[in-house]
Amino acid sequence: MQHVNIKIFAQSSQNVSVADAIPVFHRWIQQRDLPELLIDVADYSHVPEGPGVLLIAYEANYSLDYARNQLGLLYNRKAAGTGDAQEQLRQAYHAALTACRRLEKEPEFTDALRFDPSHLEIVWNDRLLHPNTDESWRAVQPETQQFFDGVFGPGKYLVERQGEPRERLRALVGQALSPAGPQ
Repeated sequence: MQHVNIKIFAQSSQNVSVADAIPVFHRWIQQRDLPELLIDVADYSHVPEGPGVLLIAYEANYSLDYARNQLGLLYNRKAAGTGDAQEQLRQAYHAALTACRRLEKEPEFTDALRFDPSHLEIVWNDRLLHPNTDESWRAVQPETQQFFDGVFGPGKYLVERQGEPRERLRALVGQALSPAGPQ
């Protein structure tokens, strides 16, 4: 299970500007605050419903993302990972969660930004390995369910496949999901 993306949605984001992540991400690069080799920051905050502000690293990108008009922290694994599917999912989820918790503690976001790790989106960012088909969904669903059973407990969450065949394979994960996304 390669190129897994995890987006943990913000539960509160009053007065949050994604552009405030620019100095934060630069500090993370200077202080080497994450285990990856951090390279640069890219500002797409001017793009409506776009990728926001990206922290570019060698193995993955992090972004304070506003895709589909839903603020969240997106972890985008670019490099092939090691280990089985459970290890791949665990690595992506924990990298995203770690970045969320760090952002919440940054002075630019204190008391303004909170993430809800029980409401997230998972994307398989490789249309060749994981096209958005019923067959691909059936292939990833058991591993996905096993992983989130371990995170949330069996039967304590919902998984809803999203999108159509031209999009990447993705699903919303959490409680009280609707087609519009997390509540």
